Amino acid sequence: MSSVAAFESPASVRQALQARISSMQSTRLDEDAFPVLPMMRAVLGRGLRRGTVYSISGSTSLALALVAAASQSGEWCGVLDVPDLGLEAAAGWGIDLDRLVWVADPGDRWMSTVGSMADVLGLVIVRAPARVTSAEASRLVARLRQTRSTMLVLGEWPQPESQIRVVSSTWTGLGDGYGHLTDRHLELEVRQGQSAGPPRRSRLRVPAATLP
Repeated sequence: MSSVAAFESPASVRQALQARISSMQSTRLDEDAFPVLPMMRAVLGRGLRRGTVYSISGSTSLALALVAAASQSGEWCGVLDVPDLGLEAAAGWGIDLDRLVWVADPGDRWMSTVGSMADVLGLVIVRAPARVTSAEASRLVARLRQTRSTMLVLGEWPQPESQIRVVSSTWTGLGDGYGHLTDRHLELEVRQGQSAGPPRRSRLRVPAATLP
């Protein structure tokens, strides 16, 4: 299995990433949205808008599913402070591990580290910090708009582009005391921005092999 780029010191993230990415000549797409897998189009339509933040609650695998198509098309992706996100699950979604950057623990420099990652990566999956002010969130979103990168936050975030929440989860494949789990069926609730209207509902089948 391919190795994943990992950096112990948040202070060295930007320099290390720029050197690594330059050496591989990654080319960003010009579209306004990152592509998503066909199974995700019922959730997000044509894709993930560039320069925005998506809030995801209830499933780490959902974040992997959302970045899979972009990774397969050559985009660099990153993971920040998500220790329970498995490499095997990422590979199961077809994510290119040679273009996946992993930062395990940014310490007290979460905001500067995610900003550095967004400067050079197309998509970044992050664990929501314990506290983020509206001013900090606004500055980071402004930076994302400049770099045209997109952040997927596992947890709450002020004024995201969309909030995607798992409201129910069921498994299939297990008989009466025999067999094995084959699929997880998620019912999703999707709310656009700060819309006052009712959220949209969608169903998604997640293969068990892709689960962390």
